Amino acid sequence: MSALLTEPVRRLGVVDYEDAVALQQELVEQRWEGEIPNTLLLLEHPPTITLGRGADSAHLLADAAELAANGVHLAECARGGDVTWHGPGQLVGYAIVDLRERDRDVHRFLRDLEAMLIEVLAGFDVAGRTEAGRTGVWVGEGKIAAIGVAVRRWVTWHGFALNVSSDLAGFEAIVPCGLHDRGVTSLEQVLGRKVALDDVADRVAAEFVKRFSGGDGEGR
Repeated sequence: MSALLTEPVRRLGVVDYEDAVALQQELVEQRWEGEIPNTLLLLEHPPTITLGRGADSAHLLADAAELAANGVHLAECARGGDVTWHGPGQLVGYAIVDLRERDRDVHRFLRDLEAMLIEVLAGFDVAGRTEAGRTGVWVGEGKIAAIGVAVRRWVTWHGFALNVSSDLAGFEAIVPCGLHDRGVTSLEQVLGRKVALDDVADRVAAEFVKRFSGGDGEGR
């Protein structure tokens, strides 16, 4: 999956985790060289559990053999954070953003991603919020979006996972993000109705362009 992308947002459908990682690595180099603008990949993964750089093995509640028997792929990854689940109905966004144009401020970038997702949720009349000392977005007592990024030569990769119509049973094999005192939720669970993933992707794409592609005078 190799491509020189010139559009700020590209929708890829369902993509295996390792293929998405390989594409991001290509795009990081292209962004560093100025060949592409800040770029967002929107996609879904087949059932996959990822272990971030700070993952605690105790937060994985099933072994690799059991996961494989249930059709769940296990992967270590370069992003920050602990353990999380990906699967159908979850909108994954991988953001390739040049922080050299954003004061080289990783914390600000994380807060900007949170603000972007909160704005997307507001479009569905859902009040998302952040919690002090914890990266991500919550609705009520449930975490609806996980965020974990990596940075290479001041260009970001990895990003966020927003639960839209996810089967939340997938999270039962882990302690999500290592948080024992919080559960997870989805947009459909909060609203009590079906939500089209494409509708959410439309709003995410618009917000990304506004915040990271020059729509607000910042970034490229």
